[in-house]
Amino acid sequence: MSVDKSGQRIRQMFGEISSRYDLNNHVLSGGVDYYWRHRTVAAIDFEVEGPILDACTGTGDLALAIARHQKGSRLVVGSDFTHQMLEIANQKHRAGKSAADRVPFIEADTQELPFADDTFAAVTVAFGLRNVTSTERGLKEMARVTKPGGQVLVLEFSKPKNRIISPLYQWYFRNVLPVIGQLLARNDQSAYDYLPQSVGEFPDGKELTDLMESCGMTNATWKPLTFGIATLYVARKPDASTATANDHAAA
Repeated sequence: MSVDKSGQRIRQMFGEISSRYDLNNHVLSGGVDYYWRHRTVAAIDFEVEGPILDACTGTGDLALAIARHQKGSRLVVGSDFTHQMLEIANQKHRAGKSAADRVPFIEADTQELPFADDTFAAVTVAFGLRNVTSTERGLKEMARVTKPGGQVLVLEFSKPKNRIISPLYQWYFRNVLPVIGQLLARNDQSAYDYLPQSVGEFPDGKELTDLMESCGMTNATWKPLTFGIATLYVARKPDASTATANDHAAA
């Protein structure tokens, strides 16, 4: 039976664990989540002008990391549909951030983003696309609001392929992580049983890059991180020159 990713269940689940969400991320990943976000920020093409959107921003770590990297030189927006998570994101932002580094956090569903077409130089999502009810619909919305020539970047858990790492990871993910997660962040939605179930069902590697390209992006690539425990996917929204080149190639 497929894991329940209905909007109501996901919103309630993340609302329940919001106060301990960051602690669990850092503990359960051994702090490697900082490195994964660093790699994501480093992959953004800041030569493309315009604001940046971090969709499914949660408690705002990636959005704030991008803003710090840009030192207030451009607008960074975070969006999420769980109010409790955004409250924590705003608390983090108010704690020591200057007005120049303002990061507005907006309550919005990634499947129905409240932004005009072709708005953002880049759209990122870290460990959130897996929780969107329809992955395809979420990717299409992310592509829609990206400027032609801009990027869509997805950081997500994946399934290690190494024959030694994979069974150890699967054992930890299915037997240790849910117990620790539930102890640190008690909730009624079995959030840390949901996590390995959702990762197991989520497309990764070429399957996800193919889906990104079918949703309106091009040149999609993936880079496994930390033995393939996480993967960074990067794609572009075609611009006029890309469309012309593709037309010539097809002729």
